[in-house]
Amino acid sequence: MATGSFSKAADNLFITQSAVSRRIKFLEDQYGYSLIDRSGPVLTPTDAGRVVIEKAEKMLQLENELLQNLKVLSPKPGITFCCTPSFGVAYLPAIMRDFMLLKPDMSELKFFFEMPDKVVDGMRKGLYQVGVIEHNEDYDLAEFETFELPGDEVVFVSSPQLGLTEDELPLEKLVGFDLYTRKEGCCSSKLLEFNFKKLGKDDTEFSRIIYYDDLHLIISSVLEGYGLAFISRSVVEKQVSEGTLRIHRATGFEHAYKRTLIVNSACTSTPLQESFIKEIRGIFKKASLKTDISSCIAAECCLPLTS
Repeated sequence: MATGSFSKAADNLFITQSAVSRRIKFLEDQYGYSLIDRSGPVLTPTDAGRVVIEKAEKMLQLENELLQNLKVLSPKPGITFCCTPSFGVAYLPAIMRDFMLLKPDMSELKFFFEMPDKVVDGMRKGLYQVGVIEHNEDYDLAEFETFELPGDEVVFVSSPQLGLTEDELPLEKLVGFDLYTRKEGCCSSKLLEFNFKKLGKDDTEFSRIIYYDDLHLIISSVLEGYGLAFISRSVVEKQVSEGTLRIHRATGFEHAYKRTLIVNSACTSTPLQESFIKEIRGIFKKASLKTDISSCIAAECCLPLTS
């Protein structure tokens, strides 16, 4: 339901759209209730659907706890990976494709999307073996093995329909539009808040702020010309290269942020894990990004870490 459409859900799950439709239909037949409201442009859960989602999330949490407890008794080779959503959308499909070709017989690979704080917390709790965070804060990662990855930048993007042609714009020209963004706590939201405070302003100056928890919906809304997004450049690189989105930087804003690959030192390293880490580090050599990512690494854009 986070994606708002069967096709986008299928992309995220690496299955066909028809497979997603069949699974939903099976659940609706099994429980005897319609779980999805299909009347609007964006799919939303019905009352019964919200109940099912709530209980399913609790069941998945219990299952994860059960598996963690069983692993202590009888460890099996596998990878548990967690990253921020923007990294997952931009890079995980290619990493997964190459890694599965390299290790076709691997039986257990689990990956999760979380905010940077939760990735680090999950690493400390032993929930994940490997993680990637995109961040502005200086996290205390001394207990982990870490690798600095090429950074990125969070930029404003717009559809050509809005008529914004300049690469750099004064903030006053941007706040007249609706802003589409992810929930509070994500890297882009923190960086936006940091920049507004630095300039002595408030993000309520935007015409409206619309929160979506799904990057696909944010990009789709901006492509339709409904407003702007403040989003990771790597996520929209394809649309930018095609000319369907334009990039803008706000005068006085700091746009760069860092990426860090984290390896849980408490977990026993295996050849499988080493191969997976190698794929993550190697993806940037394969990606033909137009972003000058070296400048993003060097840029100083660190927020004070808050509890």
